[in-house]
Amino acid sequence: MQIIDTTIPDVKILKPKKFGDERGYFMEIFRHSWFQDNVAQVNFVQDNQSSSTHGTLRGLHYQINQPQGKLVSVLRGEVFDVAVDLRKSSATFGHWFGALLSSENQRQMWVPPGFAHGFYVTSDIAEFTYKCTDYYAPEYERSLIWNDDTLAIDWPTDGKEPTLSDKDKLAKTFKECDTFS
Repeated sequence: MQIIDTTIPDVKILKPKKFGDERGYFMEIFRHSWFQDNVAQVNFVQDNQSSSTHGTLRGLHYQINQPQGKLVSVLRGEVFDVAVDLRKSSATFGHWFGALLSSENQRQMWVPPGFAHGFYVTSDIAEFTYKCTDYYAPEYERSLIWNDDTLAIDWPTDGKEPTLSDKDKLAKTFKECDTFS
């Protein structure tokens, strides 16, 4: 597994090693001991999968209590995946990092606890997976508005309005949102 550093030191891109021949390919996509030794000392307790159509934007979500770290990847299609640092004690507080994740490039992104996370679907359809370090707790879930002027995330929407959930339409701005110490 290759680790690719990002502009936010705690956010990592992971690239599994792929072994292929005329039959297809094999990849080890997760190994607990390697992840703990090389990325973060966490345990994953919940796996989730979503399917979304082109132009869908999910996020930016986080939990103010029971914060979730997420190891995310795309099984089918392509997304622009974004993490926003909401940790006031961090040197990168208020910074964001985004990367294209796809079934073709087979990259994963590690989003630590204390970050808002979201993605925009750039392909016709995308199947997306999340390994989470804590359980989903809807009472603690928060949403940060996708197009916040302070953050100025460069989403690849080509000027079109993304498809949002009702919850995400009501998300708070960066200045209004709950953050971590």
